[in-house]
Amino acid sequence: MALGIWQTGDPLPLLPPHHATLTSFTIRCVTHIAQISQLNKISQQEVTERLQHQHHFYLASIEDTPVAYGWVAYAEGEIGEIDLAFTLPERECYLWDFKTNPQWRGRGIYPRFLQAIIQIIQQEQSQVDRFWIMHAPGNTAAAHSIARAGFRYIADLTYTDGRASGIILFEQSQQADAAANLLKLPIVTDKTSPR
Repeated sequence: MALGIWQTGDPLPLLPPHHATLTSFTIRCVTHIAQISQLNKISQQEVTERLQHQHHFYLASIEDTPVAYGWVAYAEGEIGEIDLAFTLPERECYLWDFKTNPQWRGRGIYPRFLQAIIQIIQQEQSQVDRFWIMHAPGNTAAAHSIARAGFRYIADLTYTDGRASGIILFEQSQQADAAANLLKLPIVTDKTSPR
């Protein structure tokens, strides 16, 4: 699982001109529990728990048609499939559980959505400086979209018996140190370790 970062001062790359259908692209933070449950296809109880733990739900629409959604965590992050949980420091957030509806994929919505979230959060909550994001191994479409949005990959995770067991840092930098500190995983220097 690759870990990407965008922080204040990093560029937001100029994306290709809006496709005709993207001219009415909008995003908003949704708090209505039943609506989130229906869109995200999770129980209202799970939605309530996420909201109570400072997770915010963002919805992207085109002409009032929902096309994508995603969550932004401000206090803690968790990836249950690999038994990884972490606490977010002040001024940092974690973007997760993003999905573009199948009929809208391939139109450049995901990178545009990520950039819009960064811009909105920085306008409304100027205390957030650092945005983290991950994608599953082999998800090349997500990897490409995340990079197009301006995120830089700085680490990858290693696994033992399906659980996150280490972190491989791609560079020596303050951001890489922050990644290791965030996930609290041992730093792996042998790049041939199983992933």
